[in-house]
Amino acid sequence: MRILIRTSKWAIWARRFGSLALPLTIIPILLHREQLITSSDFAVIEAVAAGVAALAVFLALGAFGRLWMTGDQGWSKAGWGLFFGIVCLLPFAYLGYEAMRYPMVNEVTTDIADPLPLVTPVRVAPTSAPLRAEIAATFPNVQARSYPVDATEMFTIVDDLVEARGWDVRIRRAPPTALDIGEINAIAVTLFGWRDEVAIRVTGTAQGSVIDMRSVPLGGFHDFGENGKRIEEFLLALDQKITLTLRDAPQAATAPETETPPPPAEGEPEDDAE
Repeated sequence: MRILIRTSKWAIWARRFGSLALPLTIIPILLHREQLITSSDFAVIEAVAAGVAALAVFLALGAFGRLWMTGDQGWSKAGWGLFFGIVCLLPFAYLGYEAMRYPMVNEVTTDIADPLPLVTPVRVAPTSAPLRAEIAATFPNVQARSYPVDATEMFTIVDDLVEARGWDVRIRRAPPTALDIGEINAIAVTLFGWRDEVAIRVTGTAQGSVIDMRSVPLGGFHDFGENGKRIEEFLLALDQKITLTLRDAPQAATAPETETPPPPAEGEPEDDAE
């Protein structure tokens, strides 16, 4: 008599939900980065994807228990369902960790008294004093920079760093002279497709130039520390670039001074000119 070995329905559905969660998680990220869907729609779709992935993990764990007790088939199906579910839940776990690690901010700036202007029509609520203190403690390197480099040369260096990061520049105003102000406004896209506006100001001074930055989330969601990390990373890269520039700058050549022979001593005949 042939014994029929069944395949666990829990394992079957675990793989089905896991296979559904994978494209449901990845495809909206690509669409969001290309601005084919709004941030609100993206958040809703990803919430559904997280629920499907969690259900796949739950079914897979239940399938393992049932397979152990009944001896049915379906270990590989349950394994794939668990794998797909965990892979899809990892981005949500990462974002949850970042949300707990960083404060929810409206903006991050090096100049609270004179904020840099934005080009996008986003309304930025005032940052409270306790939140400013928390931002300063979380991002200690978000400070204005002063360099002994004139504003025109500094603007070129800053512009090169912006281009290297692939930001979408909306406004680029170079300082006409070494004592004028230059501005750059650009849109930066995060890994998951959220957009932030970055403003950079180069102010010429008698001693060189001063750099200020401002980064503002445009989506209205938690920025997960992206704006503060972006300014810190950019300014630290700028520090390194200026250090190398000043180190490698050619030193001004100094012409050797011609020694003047001392006058002849009294009573000593002067050399006859040939």
